[in-house]
Amino acid sequence: MCKIMCIFAEIFFTMAEFIGSYDCTVDSKGRIIVPKSLKDQLLPFAGKKFIIKRSVFSPCLELYVMDEWSKQRTMVNNLSPFKKKNNDFKRALFAGIKEIEMDSTGRILLAKDLLAYSGISKDVTMASAGNIIEIWDKAAYENDIAETNLSFGDLAEEVMGDKELPQN
Repeated sequence: MCKIMCIFAEIFFTMAEFIGSYDCTVDSKGRIIVPKSLKDQLLPFAGKKFIIKRSVFSPCLELYVMDEWSKQRTMVNNLSPFKKKNNDFKRALFAGIKEIEMDSTGRILLAKDLLAYSGISKDVTMASAGNIIEIWDKAAYENDIAETNLSFGDLAEEVMGDKELPQN
C-alpha cells in the first residue's frame, strides 16, 4: 500500500499545472521576484532546477519545471538525426536554453540574451500556459492577448469544437 501511495505522491507532485497571470518587474541585473501566488505553485518543485528557453511561436520566454522539460527534450531527441530539418529544428529549439534556480528570496535570474530576445526591459507578465510559465514583456503580452481576443471565438471553435468534455 505504501509503495502505491508513494508512486501516486511522486506523480501528483511532479505534474506541473499553473494558474494565473502576474505582473512584476525585472531589475537591472535581470532578476525577477516571482510573485507569491506563483511562488506557492512552484513550491512542490523547490530545490529543483528549472529550464528557461525562447518560445517557438511568441516573443516570450518559457519556464519549465525539469520534469516537464525532460518530456519535451526526450520527444525532440527522438527525431532522426539523418534529416537536416530535424537537426535545424533541434539547434533552433535548444539555442539559448538555460538551467536556472529560484533563490531563497524567490528570485530567478534571466540571462541577457534571453532578455534581448523577449524584449523584456522592466515590466514583466508571468502567465500560466498549462504546464509552463510564459515570461513576457508586459506591453507585448497585453498586445498579444488583445490580438488573440479579436478572433478567440473562431480559434476556440477550430481548436476545441470537436472535443468532448472528459467523463468523470
